Amino acid sequence: MKGLVIALQFLTRLPMPRVAVDDDAFARSMRWFPAAGLVIGGVVAGAGWLGARADGWVAALAALAAWVGVTGALHLDGLSDLADGMGAMHKGRERLLAVIADPHVGSFGVVAIGLQLLAKLVLAHALLRSGEVGFMALLLIPFAARIGPLVWTLWLPPLHAGLSARFTQAIGIRHVVWWAPALVATALAVPAILMAAPLIALWGLWLKRKLGGVSGDCQGAGIELVETGLLIAVLILRHL
Repeated sequence: MKGLVIALQFLTRLPMPRVAVDDDAFARSMRWFPAAGLVIGGVVAGAGWLGARADGWVAALAALAAWVGVTGALHLDGLSDLADGMGAMHKGRERLLAVIADPHVGSFGVVAIGLQLLAKLVLAHALLRSGEVGFMALLLIPFAARIGPLVWTLWLPPLHAGLSARFTQAIGIRHVVWWAPALVATALAVPAILMAAPLIALWGLWLKRKLGGVSGDCQGAGIELVETGLLIAVLILRHL
């Protein structure tokens, strides 16, 4: 359970008990990212449920605010950094990596964050109109999306000696396989959740072809995009 606590400390702003963390323990905590995602989903779904007592848009806004708040906008930061880096990619790979590492947010990053928040707001509103299924989807989507970092870490080399590189030695194929039955089980409640597998694979393929590896920002951006993709998948399946 120490790994889960460390994962929650890293991925959320929830108050956690203090535990001793060295580099090895931190790296191993990635194995618990999907479980941390389930906690995040509980916060998001709970906020949406409370907001629904007032209005559908209030519910969507409450869910989105909880989504951003509980994660501290960690993954949105990765999305914005990657968007800025892609905007500079025409100047070469070194320039791309330098822009990604720059803590400042550029115009591409601002647009990416704005579009992502708008997409999640609109999709969450449409999803919550489905009632119980919508709340269940909000609970499970963060869980499914956080299987992605395990896959990308196992599949792709690190772009640089940063955060993603620290996880490489701690993740093996068995750690991905451990979560496969849980993902299948969640599909009993929300069948579209199985779309997490192709979405995760597509993001990994895009990273491999465009960048040749993965970084912490790429991981965060992938989580955000897989979550949005799953929101869309659930809505499409509901209307078929």
